[in-house]
Amino acid sequence: MLLLRRAHERGLADHGWLKSYHSFSFADYYDPRHMGFRALRVINEDRVAPGRGFGAHSHRDMEILSVVLEGGLQHRDSLGTGSIIRPGEVQRMSAGRGVTHSELNASQHEPVHFLQIWLLPSQRGIPPSYEQKAFPREQRDGTLQLVASPDGSDGSLTVHCDARLYLGSFSAQQRHTLPLAHGRHAWVQVTRGKLRVQGQELSAGDGAAISEEAELQLEGGVLESGAPEGSELLVFDLA
Repeated sequence: MLLLRRAHERGLADHGWLKSYHSFSFADYYDPRHMGFRALRVINEDRVAPGRGFGAHSHRDMEILSVVLEGGLQHRDSLGTGSIIRPGEVQRMSAGRGVTHSELNASQHEPVHFLQIWLLPSQRGIPPSYEQKAFPREQRDGTLQLVASPDGSDGSLTVHCDARLYLGSFSAQQRHTLPLAHGRHAWVQVTRGKLRVQGQELSAGDGAAISEEAELQLEGGVLESGAPEGSELLVFDLA
Protein backbone atom coordinates (compact mmCIF):
# COMPACT_ATOMS: atom_id res chain seq x y z
CA MET A 1 0.00 0.00 0.00
CA LEU A 2 1.34 3.41 -1.01
CA LEU A 3 -0.03 6.78 0.15
CA LEU A 4 1.23 9.89 -1.63
CA ARG A 5 2.04 13.25 -0.06
CA ARG A 6 2.48 15.59 -3.03
CA ALA A 7 4.80 18.58 -2.75
CA HIS A 8 2.04 21.13 -3.38
CA GLU A 9 -0.10 19.67 -0.58
CA ARG A 10 2.47 20.43 2.12
CA GLY A 11 2.14 23.26 4.60
CA LEU A 12 4.11 26.43 3.82
CA ALA A 13 5.62 28.98 6.18
CA ASP A 14 7.01 32.01 4.32
CA HIS A 15 8.78 34.46 6.63
CA GLY A 16 10.73 36.25 3.92
CA TRP A 17 14.15 35.12 5.15
CA LEU A 18 12.79 31.54 5.53
CA LYS A 19 10.62 29.50 3.21
CA SER A 20 9.73 26.18 4.84
CA TYR A 21 7.56 23.37 3.44
CA HIS A 22 6.13 21.01 6.08
CA SER A 23 5.30 17.40 5.15
CA PHE A 24 3.72 17.01 8.60
CA SER A 25 2.04 19.34 11.08
CA PHE A 26 4.58 21.79 12.49
CA ALA A 27 4.42 25.12 14.35
CA ASP A 28 1.45 27.13 12.99
CA TYR A 29 0.66 24.51 10.33
CA TYR A 30 -1.75 21.90 11.65
CA ASP A 31 -3.44 19.09 9.74
CA PRO A 32 -4.75 16.18 11.84
CA ARG A 33 -4.40 13.90 8.79
CA HIS A 34 -0.64 14.53 8.68
CA MET A 35 0.86 14.35 12.16
CA GLY A 36 3.83 12.19 11.19
CA PHE A 37 4.44 8.62 10.06
CA ARG A 38 5.49 5.99 12.59
CA ALA A 39 8.54 7.45 14.44
CA LEU A 40 8.98 10.11 11.75
CA ARG A 41 7.53 13.32 13.16
CA VAL A 42 8.92 16.19 11.04
CA ILE A 43 10.26 16.67 7.52
CA ASN A 44 10.73 20.36 6.78
CA GLU A 45 12.28 21.49 3.51
CA ASP A 46 13.91 24.82 4.42
CA ARG A 47 15.46 27.57 2.34
CA VAL A 48 17.21 30.23 4.43
CA ALA A 49 18.36 33.59 3.10
CA PRO A 50 22.04 34.61 3.28
CA GLY A 51 23.16 35.66 6.74
CA ARG A 52 19.93 34.51 8.41
CA GLY A 53 18.83 31.44 10.31
CA PHE A 54 17.45 29.96 13.50
CA GLY A 55 18.90 31.61 16.61
CA ALA A 56 19.58 29.78 19.86
CA HIS A 57 16.61 27.67 20.96
CA SER A 58 16.10 24.48 22.94
CA HIS A 59 14.77 20.95 22.38
CA ARG A 60 14.13 17.88 24.50
CA ASP A 61 13.62 14.19 23.69
CA MET A 62 13.92 14.29 19.92
CA GLU A 63 16.34 12.85 17.36
CA ILE A 64 17.08 15.69 14.93
CA LEU A 65 18.75 15.12 11.56
CA SER A 66 19.84 17.77 9.07
CA VAL A 67 20.58 16.93 5.42
CA VAL A 68 22.01 19.85 3.43
CA LEU A 69 21.09 19.93 -0.27
CA GLU A 70 22.74 23.24 -1.28
CA GLY A 71 24.93 25.75 0.52
CA GLY A 72 26.28 25.50 4.07
CA LEU A 73 24.55 25.33 7.46
CA GLN A 74 26.44 26.63 10.49
CA HIS A 75 25.69 24.71 13.69
CA ARG A 76 26.45 25.67 17.32
CA ASP A 77 25.13 24.03 20.47
CA SER A 78 25.35 23.92 24.25
CA LEU A 79 27.51 20.79 24.03
CA GLY A 80 30.31 22.98 22.67
CA THR A 81 29.94 21.80 19.09
CA GLY A 82 30.55 24.23 16.24
CA SER A 83 30.57 23.10 12.62
CA ILE A 84 29.40 23.79 9.07
CA ILE A 85 27.31 21.12 7.34
CA ARG A 86 27.59 20.96 3.56
CA PRO A 87 26.03 18.81 0.79
CA GLY A 88 27.03 15.17 1.23
CA GLU A 89 27.14 15.55 5.03
CA VAL A 90 24.46 14.58 7.57
CA GLN A 91 24.08 15.91 11.10
CA ARG A 92 22.49 14.03 14.01
CA MET A 93 21.66 15.78 17.27
CA SER A 94 20.00 13.82 20.08
CA ALA A 95 18.24 16.42 22.23
CA GLY A 96 17.69 13.97 25.09
CA ARG A 97 17.21 15.68 28.43
CA GLY A 98 17.85 19.08 26.86
CA VAL A 99 20.09 20.92 24.40
CA THR A 100 20.25 24.46 23.05
CA HIS A 101 21.45 25.10 19.50
CA SER A 102 21.42 27.51 16.56
CA GLU A 103 21.39 26.75 12.83
CA LEU A 104 22.41 29.65 10.57
CA ASN A 105 23.19 30.10 6.90
CA ALA A 106 26.99 29.96 6.75
CA SER A 107 27.06 32.33 3.75
CA GLN A 108 26.40 36.06 3.53
CA HIS A 109 25.76 35.74 -0.22
CA GLU A 110 24.06 32.42 -1.07
CA PRO A 111 20.94 30.73 0.35
CA VAL A 112 21.10 27.38 2.12
CA HIS A 113 18.65 24.60 1.23
CA PHE A 114 18.28 21.68 3.64
CA LEU A 115 15.93 19.14 5.19
CA GLN A 116 15.21 19.26 8.91
CA ILE A 117 14.04 15.86 10.19
CA TRP A 118 12.73 14.88 13.61
CA LEU A 119 12.37 11.29 14.83
CA LEU A 120 10.72 10.24 18.09
CA PRO A 121 13.32 8.54 20.33
CA SER A 122 12.86 5.10 21.85
CA GLN A 123 13.95 6.45 25.26
CA ARG A 124 13.39 9.77 26.96
CA GLY A 125 15.89 11.65 29.08
CA ILE A 126 19.08 10.31 27.51
CA PRO A 127 22.26 12.46 27.55
CA PRO A 128 22.29 14.88 24.60
CA SER A 129 24.86 14.15 21.89
CA TYR A 130 25.96 15.20 18.41
CA GLU A 131 27.40 13.54 15.30
CA GLN A 132 28.25 14.74 11.80
CA LYS A 133 29.62 12.64 8.94
CA ALA A 134 30.29 12.92 5.22
CA PHE A 135 28.75 10.33 2.91
CA PRO A 136 30.31 10.47 -0.59
CA ARG A 137 27.71 10.66 -3.34
CA GLU A 138 29.49 8.11 -5.54
CA GLN A 139 28.75 5.44 -2.91
CA ARG A 140 25.00 5.74 -3.56
CA ASP A 141 24.97 5.90 -7.35
CA GLY A 142 22.11 3.61 -8.38
CA THR A 143 21.65 2.32 -4.84
CA LEU A 144 20.77 3.30 -1.28
CA GLN A 145 23.47 4.32 1.19
CA LEU A 146 22.81 3.84 4.90
CA VAL A 147 23.48 7.12 6.76
CA ALA A 148 21.69 6.59 10.11
CA SER A 149 20.74 3.49 12.11
CA PRO A 150 20.20 2.35 15.72
CA ASP A 151 23.58 0.59 15.84
CA GLY A 152 25.73 2.86 13.67
CA SER A 153 26.30 0.01 11.20
CA ASP A 154 28.28 0.53 7.99
CA GLY A 155 29.69 3.80 9.29
CA SER A 156 26.27 5.40 9.70
CA LEU A 157 25.24 7.90 12.33
CA THR A 158 23.65 6.43 15.46
CA VAL A 159 20.01 7.36 16.13
CA HIS A 160 18.25 6.43 19.36
CA CYS A 161 15.13 4.94 17.73
CA ASP A 162 14.13 1.99 15.58
CA ALA A 163 14.71 3.72 12.24
CA ARG A 164 17.19 3.50 9.41
CA LEU A 165 17.78 6.36 6.98
CA TYR A 166 19.19 5.90 3.48
CA LEU A 167 20.23 8.38 0.79
CA GLY A 168 19.97 7.40 -2.88
CA SER A 169 20.96 8.83 -6.28
CA PHE A 170 19.53 7.38 -9.48
CA SER A 171 19.98 8.06 -13.17
CA ALA A 172 17.32 7.24 -15.72
CA GLN A 173 16.09 3.64 -15.49
CA GLN A 174 18.51 2.64 -12.75
CA ARG A 175 16.63 0.25 -10.45
CA HIS A 176 17.04 -0.78 -6.83
CA THR A 177 15.01 -2.90 -4.42
CA LEU A 178 15.06 -2.56 -0.63
CA PRO A 179 13.58 -5.54 1.27
CA LEU A 180 11.15 -4.60 4.05
CA ALA A 181 10.90 -7.04 6.93
CA HIS A 182 7.46 -8.11 8.15
CA GLY A 183 5.82 -5.27 10.06
CA ARG A 184 8.21 -2.62 8.74
CA HIS A 185 7.18 0.54 6.92
CA ALA A 186 8.97 3.00 4.64
CA TRP A 187 8.78 6.69 3.91
CA VAL A 188 10.29 8.05 0.69
CA GLN A 189 11.11 11.76 0.28
CA VAL A 190 12.29 12.94 -3.16
CA THR A 191 14.75 15.85 -3.09
CA ARG A 192 15.68 16.16 -6.78
CA GLY A 193 14.36 14.99 -10.13
CA LYS A 194 11.79 12.27 -10.73
CA LEU A 195 11.66 8.58 -9.96
CA ARG A 196 9.18 5.75 -9.66
CA VAL A 197 8.29 4.21 -6.32
CA GLN A 198 6.28 0.97 -6.55
CA GLY A 199 5.61 2.04 -10.15
CA GLN A 200 4.19 5.44 -9.09
CA GLU A 201 6.00 8.56 -10.36
CA LEU A 202 7.22 11.03 -7.75
CA SER A 203 8.87 14.42 -8.25
CA ALA A 204 11.03 16.68 -6.08
CA GLY A 205 9.22 17.54 -2.83
CA ASP A 206 6.87 14.55 -3.04
CA GLY A 207 6.72 12.00 -0.25
CA ALA A 208 5.18 8.54 0.02
CA ALA A 209 4.27 6.21 2.88
CA ILE A 210 4.64 2.50 2.13
CA SER A 211 3.09 -0.19 4.33
CA GLU A 212 2.23 -3.89 4.01
CA GLU A 213 4.83 -4.44 1.27
CA ALA A 214 7.65 -6.99 1.21
CA GLU A 215 10.00 -4.64 -0.64
CA LEU A 216 10.48 -1.08 -1.82
CA GLN A 217 10.98 -0.78 -5.59
CA LEU A 218 12.80 2.28 -6.96
CA GLU A 219 13.50 3.32 -10.55
CA GLY A 220 15.14 6.50 -11.84
CA GLY A 221 12.84 8.68 -13.95
CA VAL A 222 13.12 10.51 -17.27
CA LEU A 223 12.00 13.89 -18.57
CA GLU A 224 9.08 14.05 -20.98
CA SER A 225 11.57 14.71 -23.79
CA GLY A 226 13.23 11.40 -22.99
CA ALA A 227 16.43 13.04 -21.76
CA PRO A 228 17.76 11.45 -18.58
CA GLU A 229 17.25 13.31 -15.31
CA GLY A 230 19.12 12.41 -12.17
CA SER A 231 17.04 11.89 -9.05
CA GLU A 232 17.91 11.97 -5.36
CA LEU A 233 15.89 10.77 -2.39
CA LEU A 234 15.75 9.82 1.25
CA VAL A 235 14.29 6.50 2.41
CA PHE A 236 13.28 5.77 6.01
CA ASP A 237 12.86 2.15 7.14
CA LEU A 238 10.58 2.37 10.20
CA ALA A 239 9.06 0.05 12.79
